[in-house]
Amino acid sequence: MPIPYATPAVEFDAELLARYDVVGPRYTSYPTAPSFREDFGAREYQAVARESNEDPIPRPLSLYVHVPFCQSPCFYCGCTRLITRDHGNATTYLDRLGREIALQGALFDTDRPAVQLHLGGGTPNFLSIDELERLTGLLADHFNLEMADDRDYSIELDPRCLEPGFIGALAELGFNRVSFGVQDLDPDVQRAINRIQPLEQTQAAVAAAREAGMRSVNLDLIYGLPKQDPESFAGTLAGVIGLKPERIALYAYAHLPERFKAQRRINANDLPPPAVKLALLGTAIRELSRAGYRYIGMDHFALPDDPLSRAQDAGTLQRNFQGYSTHGQCDLVGLGMSAISHVGACYAQNARDLPGYYQRLESGELPIVRGVALDAEDELRAELIQSIMCRGRVQFEDFERRFGIRFDRHFH
Repeated sequence: MPIPYATPAVEFDAELLARYDVVGPRYTSYPTAPSFREDFGAREYQAVARESNEDPIPRPLSLYVHVPFCQSPCFYCGCTRLITRDHGNATTYLDRLGREIALQGALFDTDRPAVQLHLGGGTPNFLSIDELERLTGLLADHFNLEMADDRDYSIELDPRCLEPGFIGALAELGFNRVSFGVQDLDPDVQRAINRIQPLEQTQAAVAAAREAGMRSVNLDLIYGLPKQDPESFAGTLAGVIGLKPERIALYAYAHLPERFKAQRRINANDLPPPAVKLALLGTAIRELSRAGYRYIGMDHFALPDDPLSRAQDAGTLQRNFQGYSTHGQCDLVGLGMSAISHVGACYAQNARDLPGYYQRLESGELPIVRGVALDAEDELRAELIQSIMCRGRVQFEDFERRFGIRFDRHFH
């Protein structure tokens, strides 16, 4: 039987990429986050969430929990995070997070299983195992957590902050996928971004994940960082390939010091110029392809037998705020400071500052501060972007049948 969505070999065309090298929004959603409106709030979201229970076949749930704390700043980071060494912040945060979990859980029927769970940050392993056990218990109290073998429970971890036995304890809590931040293995680059992490530290973390029986290991890399060049980055790729993670995420560094204070610590003169940055990407695509990794799309690579590769072959791959997913046909419930939900035909975002997040929950309200309701045109364009990101192609006749349009006239 032919594979319906087999991905062709990746061809790196630096000239084509340079031609379209312009600033644009991140398409983790459509409409993108800058289009979210403050007149869409908790009341509007609650109405959509309750209505989603009445669908002929209610969608399963995907839960995302944002843990915003980090012990030290990585200068490249553009994530929503708070730098602190005061662990008491975790207790306060979990108390408020428990209130949000209860409010969100009450909106969804209990027969809707949560088949996917992802903890991101920040640094989720800022929380202790006891605190993570408390968190998963809160989730289990208010959502129908699926424990079947095909569940997808993942967590982002900083190898520099891992205690012995931590990953094994995560497996006992039900987690079966882990993602480790690496970014670059070159010591000069690590010093420039304030993230000293020897290869041996990452090796130990990956070995612990294997010993704990984790189904999948992902390693994050970034290209375009200060002090990077194709030769040194090839060394990083060789070190990462030697660990043979099932997945590799390769992100482009976006230097926006006017938005992200920590990036002001980076010397702009140390950043690779555009042509070199493209060469770094070309080096990564070449070396990962030679090592047997398949290009999944955008910024992800996976081994051929990984569920992401199989989902791409089957045409069921999806992308959301968590990246590429094999459980795309879910309503996404975002929990924690700055988290974004995608339920039915709406997006809703929580307060992006801790005081605002706490204040709303202490008032007994969901901490949603903005969002957007999708109209028919938004849903069409969102599905079109999904098709490009996940399958690398658009089947005009499929869109014409599903949305009742004449493609060449609608997009002229």
